[in-house]
Amino acid sequence: MIMGVPAAELAWLAAGILAAGIVTGILAGLFGIGGGAVIVPVLFEFFRVLGVPEDVRMQLCIGTSLAIIVPTNVRSYRAHRAKGLVLDHVVRRWALPAIGGVIVGAVALAPAAVLKVAFVVIAAFIAAKLLFARDSWRIAPDLPGGVAMAGYGFIVGLCSSLMGVSGGSISTAILTVHGKPIHNAVATSSGVGVPITIAGTVGYALAGLPHQAVLPALSIGFVSLVGFVIMAPVSSLVAAWGARLAHRLPKRRLEVAFGLFLLLASARFVVSLVV
Repeated sequence: MIMGVPAAELAWLAAGILAAGIVTGILAGLFGIGGGAVIVPVLFEFFRVLGVPEDVRMQLCIGTSLAIIVPTNVRSYRAHRAKGLVLDHVVRRWALPAIGGVIVGAVALAPAAVLKVAFVVIAAFIAAKLLFARDSWRIAPDLPGGVAMAGYGFIVGLCSSLMGVSGGSISTAILTVHGKPIHNAVATSSGVGVPITIAGTVGYALAGLPHQAVLPALSIGFVSLVGFVIMAPVSSLVAAWGARLAHRLPKRRLEVAFGLFLLLASARFVVSLVV
């Protein structure tokens, strides 16, 4: 018995977290995302077994997910950058606005149900675009400048903070509808995710400090060190494998795989809202 939970049940959950860490790393490299759509559902069950109250459980999952994604995103970004596909000017233009969006999302502390709905709506929209859109579907032939460009960065950061992801799915969608090839979009998204996840981790850690009394041991605000230590090293290690796989896949196959993955992740949270 550990913290009032049967050791066997914790062992199964730990195994699930390790497996999710492997999947997370592959997804990070393959799709330019941090894998939060995999991490958050696994952590949600992990913290449920540990008895974390419902009103702070989703926030703890998101904060921990963002922390886990940090090293994964860094490795993914470096692997993609080595291939010369990262649009560095986009990373630079979006970094500060994205951090601003993350801070707003973390400080707002939306209720758990709102966070789940945000995840489902945004992920489903992006999946539909990837599965059904055509190459000819464009908002514009290139990205905008000035305030509009900064606004995109802010939206990516805000959505990331509400979903517990690195923003790769949102930024990839924005880039592709502005004429950027999917491989460049994926690579650039991994770079944008680095400042987003770092800022999100700090934001959720600080936002959760007033709730420390009801959070599990070895947590810093809404960031669980236990979840981070188990999953982060594994996901970071395998991120480069996913990046290499992404460069070998045909464009359309990559888009379909990404879209199906997002639909599956959305379905998981729809179930949690209903049940």
